[in-house]
Amino acid sequence: MDAIKPVWSLGIMSSTSLNGADLALIRTDGVDVNEFGPVRIFPYEEELRQKIRSLQGKPDFPASWKQELDGELTAFHARCVEEFLEDSEIRPEVIGYHGHSLYHNPREHCSLQAGSPELLAKLTGIKVISRFHQADMLGGGQGNPMEALYVNALTADMEKPLAFLNLSGISSLVWIGANGETMGFDAGPGNAAINDWVYKHGNMHMDYNGKLAITGNIHPQILNTLMKHKYFGMYPPKAIDRDYFKEKLEHLEGLSLEDGAATVTAFVAEAVVYSMALYLPEAPKQLIICGGGTQNPTLLRFLRVRLPHVEVKTGSEAGISCEGFSAAAYAFLAVRSLNHMPLSFPGVTGVAEPQMGGEIFDFVQNKA
Repeated sequence: MDAIKPVWSLGIMSSTSLNGADLALIRTDGVDVNEFGPVRIFPYEEELRQKIRSLQGKPDFPASWKQELDGELTAFHARCVEEFLEDSEIRPEVIGYHGHSLYHNPREHCSLQAGSPELLAKLTGIKVISRFHQADMLGGGQGNPMEALYVNALTADMEKPLAFLNLSGISSLVWIGANGETMGFDAGPGNAAINDWVYKHGNMHMDYNGKLAITGNIHPQILNTLMKHKYFGMYPPKAIDRDYFKEKLEHLEGLSLEDGAATVTAFVAEAVVYSMALYLPEAPKQLIICGGGTQNPTLLRFLRVRLPHVEVKTGSEAGISCEGFSAAAYAFLAVRSLNHMPLSFPGVTGVAEPQMGGEIFDFVQNKA
């Protein structure tokens, strides 16, 4: 049997934080990462951001609205690909296209992403692999977190046990034990909860550098109320939608912009700390953090204060490449899908058995 050769793969991930689209290029065989290429973030145009926001968390909108968004978002992503590759000598063999998550509910076996992989393949002329969650959910899994295999590749030479936190729209944990055993689950809210608060009350897209939170006061009583959410009593595997805590977060109403930012940021940190203490099989020696939350020093400070016996590091501080983490993860999964390798496992998503996934959209073949 011929050895599987590494190829260049481009990942596209639109953050549920509504910041924009991340593009990351890696060279991989689906087992190891052989080389890291460039990474770039393309901010959403304001009109497109508002259109996504209007459909976020609403699975029952008219199909025509979704079709319109699919077209506009995919055209935006295609322009991003063209600009991203313009000055590069690398031509990716495949695109791992996640699209933008509008709704994720494992109980309904539903994961809805905006974006058309068929159209992206047509516009770029590159083979596209997409729809990564669906096979796992049909197999009884939660459909998330899907990045555990990529985390294993990134941390292969690091001391275990360790915990890895993707601090993006939501907070997702992956734990790897001394013998390679792996578990993962969504720990709780992430950047989306913070961004939604500052957008609603300050007309800002995010708490830049955590400046609002560091100047505000945490309200302990409200924080305690937020932490009484039923989700924290559910044993993993488990996964959530970015709006899962939206109703509970109404307890923040009435606070000042700064106090609300401080309290919701503390909530994000506390959910991670609580989940680590309650559900990880063994305390990790270190917690490595990637995702947009690494740009919020106040959030990182809250985590370090609450985890005094764990070495809390960003990916760059740990010496691993975490730029465009989620986009790179789906570039990695695309190659695994291409090579008919499993994308998810029982210990992470709760799927019944190791599950392959992803669908291939090849414009050249379709055209023929």
